[in-house]
Amino acid sequence: RPPAEEERAEVGWQQKLFSQFEVDLYQNESACQTPLDKQYHEEILKLEKAGGRKNCRIFTYTDHDRFTNLEEHCQKVTDSDCEMPSYLAERMANVRRRRQDCKPLEVSSLKSKIITWEPSEEFMKNNHVINTPVQTMYIMGDLGPYGKLGQREYEHVLCTIKVDGNGVITVKPDFTGTKGAYWIELDGQKRELWKYTIENASVQVQQEEEEREQRVFRDLYGRHRDYLSSLVGSEFEMTLPGTLRLFVNGEVISAQGYEYDNLYVHFFLELPKHWSSSAFQQLSGVTQTCATKTVGWDNVAYFCYPFTLEVFFTQEDESEDYLPQWPVLYFEVLSLDFWQRYRVEGYGSLVLPASPGLHMFTIPTWRPVELSTVAEMRRFFIGGSPELEDITYARIPTTFKGKHLSHFGFRTETTGNVTFRLYCLQQSKAFLETSALRHRMQSALDRLGGYSQQNSVYNVLEAFQRARHRMQEARESLPQDLLSTSASSV
Repeated sequence: RPPAEEERAEVGWQQKLFSQFEVDLYQNESACQTPLDKQYHEEILKLEKAGGRKNCRIFTYTDHDRFTNLEEHCQKVTDSDCEMPSYLAERMANVRRRRQDCKPLEVSSLKSKIITWEPSEEFMKNNHVINTPVQTMYIMGDLGPYGKLGQREYEHVLCTIKVDGNGVITVKPDFTGTKGAYWIELDGQKRELWKYTIENASVQVQQEEEEREQRVFRDLYGRHRDYLSSLVGSEFEMTLPGTLRLFVNGEVISAQGYEYDNLYVHFFLELPKHWSSSAFQQLSGVTQTCATKTVGWDNVAYFCYPFTLEVFFTQEDESEDYLPQWPVLYFEVLSLDFWQRYRVEGYGSLVLPASPGLHMFTIPTWRPVELSTVAEMRRFFIGGSPELEDITYARIPTTFKGKHLSHFGFRTETTGNVTFRLYCLQQSKAFLETSALRHRMQSALDRLGGYSQQNSVYNVLEAFQRARHRMQEARESLPQDLLSTSASSV
């Protein structure tokens, strides 16, 4: 563009630069109604006496101008030209994030207005949302044809600057830097393209002032740290020697694949030998009743039910043949219909993980069944179904003293599955000490981990034996002449 079309302006915070439209408007004293309009009228007269305004296309709207109010009220939620503001958008548009001069309330008035029984609309506007007071400033550009400045349809926002009550400065769009100039393309036949840059022209802070500011911040942060330390205390809670503390933040996420709707989960934690919990620790829980929704081919009930478990393991028996066990989480899934009839949908169990961290489990469940049509009709019409008298029968009950638990003749049906999320934390002095106590405790922890991994080891060995057996069968099925030929070639 020719030099006449280029303009450069340095703008300060809340500095008012008048546009051609405002100059034409406020020159007429009869058009000034508010005290702010009269103040602008006097400033424009002074500018005219001093030779007129220096800016041509660049001007500003400060926090007190009408444009700021209208811009906040007319903000769009989407970029559609046919957008219809929703009820929430209309209500939020009336919330002015402005600094308010709050006068101190008297004690008598404070006590008498703890509850506002008949709130006014203005009261609801000011109190229904918590916000931080903000001051706003707009740097504008008049992009109209040369010689025809002052038309509102050619005004465009070049930059928006906001400062909230916490001292946070927001500049939108950001300073140009090395990203290149911003551009605005106008509608019309000529399709004019305007480019502009935004630079930070603030005076750099001197090194002495910056160091003094850093010292003030360090002093402030140090006092705040001391204050937090006084609230927390200096003593860190430790476990007793020879004790492992297991802390679990768990969540029953969902249940899916069940026959009936309105599901809920009842669960409890069984503590094996040498495990204990505090007297106030609750080891059982029941989720809320949740209706299912269709996700893919399954009906899923999302519980998102949190629970917390804190248990302790104390090493007493140091014999090598003793194998400690981890706590087991037993649960049952039930359904409840409109007539308050409940049905057992499935049983399952989960061994708490031996390693700390995040763990996700999807546990399949089953339920007992009877081979009769009457039982299924009873379950459908009047509710009720075969139940386990002892829910630990879903695994191996702790009361069982034999060597082999037989489930022969016990008929079950596979149902859905339940998803758990567990955050496990372990604490023990054995993780820090280097004495023989650490060695003994670490061996107990290793055996605990070994117990939780026994099933996987047995599964690997069994799969290896099956593969070896199949290889032997395949070798025996080969013709003898082929085997003799391969042996002679070797």
